[in-house]
Amino acid sequence: MTGPVPTPSAGPTRDDTRRAAPRPDVDPAEDLEDALGRAMRGDATGFVTLYRELQPRLFRYARALVGQDADDVTGEAWLQIARDLPSFFGDLDGFRGWATSIVRHRALDLVKARTRRRAEPLGLHGIPELADLTAAGDTAEAAIAALSTAQAVEIIGSLPQDQAEAVLLRAVVGLSAEAAGAVLGKRAGAVRVAAHRGLKTLARRIGRASGDAEEQS
Repeated sequence: MTGPVPTPSAGPTRDDTRRAAPRPDVDPAEDLEDALGRAMRGDATGFVTLYRELQPRLFRYARALVGQDADDVTGEAWLQIARDLPSFFGDLDGFRGWATSIVRHRALDLVKARTRRRAEPLGLHGIPELADLTAAGDTAEAAIAALSTAQAVEIIGSLPQDQAEAVLLRAVVGLSAEAAGAVLGKRAGAVRVAAHRGLKTLARRIGRASGDAEEQS
């Protein structure tokens, strides 16, 4: 089990979380860039703001990779993020990619450990649950929302792994193609192509699944 996520200097308190709430008169992206700068200098409220914005996305990504161990994976990842943040250099998109890379490495280490114990690894093709998968502006979004979790898992799990990860990083975590490419060790163009193909395949298969459901009703 993991405890409260620490900050570079101390764990966030309830007052820290209240103070970290987004200000309505500030552009969210600028607010997050400011929070990143403050967090890199050891400010607890800046760190809390980053955590609240990114953790739900990282959790869904980890859930797709390791299932019910996502809490442990992301908890350990945030411990490392808090420890290494003072040495991070980059912008907000770079931070998101860096944090996602840490989660991915932790998840892959867990899958390898399961394999060594001869337990069956989950991986991208054994997802027990994947909620709130969205791809803004893409026809797959509405189709996925109309399906049950089990149907969505089955369809996503049938994608080639490179396409599945590209869709997860772009649509779930919200990374740019460049940041997603850095996570996967691929060119941004290759990530765009994989995500595009994956989403097209999802839309096509979801459309078929929805049509079959209508025929049976």
